[in-house]
Amino acid sequence: MIHVATVLIVLGGGCFLVRALRGPSLADRVVAIDGLVVTLVALVLVASIRTDRPWFVGVAVVAAFVGFVGTAAGARFIERRGG
Repeated sequence: MIHVATVLIVLGGGCFLVRALRGPSLADRVVAIDGLVVTLVALVLVASIRTDRPWFVGVAVVAAFVGFVGTAAGARFIERRGG
């Protein structure tokens, strides 16, 4: 079951990557990059379950926080830019 979850998460991450590279607007790219961060967090959590290493959860929390700050900064940039 872990393998299925990993494959589905990677497929979703691929969709986010395509959107980040080809997004028609800056806002689309910011949202896609946020989705990539969420994908990374999900992969870290799956790795934590698979390897039975609970300290990966802390890594996932830090990655989620950094992703949130990045998304907020991107939104603020777009707002100030007027786009």
